[in-house]
Amino acid sequence: MDSTQRFSARVEAYVKYRPGYPTAMLDFLVRQLGMGPHAVVADIGAGTGILTALLAPRVGQLWAVEPNAEMRGAAERLLTGVDHIHWLSGSAEQTGVPTGALDLVTVAQAFHWFDRAAFKAGCRRLLKPGGRVALIWNDRLMDTPFLEAYEAGLRAHSGDYEEVNHRNLGDADFQAFFEGEYRLDRFENRQLFDLDGVLGRLNSSSYAPAIGTPAYEQLTALIRREFARYAVDGRIPFNYCTLVYSGRV
Repeated sequence: MDSTQRFSARVEAYVKYRPGYPTAMLDFLVRQLGMGPHAVVADIGAGTGILTALLAPRVGQLWAVEPNAEMRGAAERLLTGVDHIHWLSGSAEQTGVPTGALDLVTVAQAFHWFDRAAFKAGCRRLLKPGGRVALIWNDRLMDTPFLEAYEAGLRAHSGDYEEVNHRNLGDADFQAFFEGEYRLDRFENRQLFDLDGVLGRLNSSSYAPAIGTPAYEQLTALIRREFARYAVDGRIPFNYCTLVYSGRV
């Protein structure tokens, strides 16, 4: 499947159930990476606008690039009336952003889908001298018995989970992408779900089995069982470490 279309049927769940990004991370982008009220920033692979919406109040001009029409439409609806955002249907490799326009490029939950060499070349064209790139993921932790069971269920029942997992990227990949030293910063993040929320969070993932398939029935049966076992007051926490890899390209 074309990676830009993997989420077309999951937009509603993505909007409702994917985590946002912590204020401490946004403050870091301002303090360390040059984001601010006069900065020109591009959010590449903007998806449904989760990060875009958080960046918008903090920057002077924002380009939001998203090739998936359904996801981009959801983002535009979310941010209707925000007049300093320019929406583009380009890809990570061919964004459509003007050459030399940017102080900062952000990529949230998407870099592992990109042609990394082409994206790096594109960033070099788009960034002003001294501009930075921030690659961001909400990395779901396995620090509770429920989250351990959830992870095991994904590995057992989601056909391409391990193939498309962002955790497949390692230091060598980041060393190849960034020029010189890059930095890795970590921030705490959390969601709290009832059972419907946990199932919605599952269905927001491109690697989740299709609803109605035997794999989906087996995985959701596991989730229901483990939720009943570990929920406190009808809620389960999803804990994340928000990872930010940043540097020059």
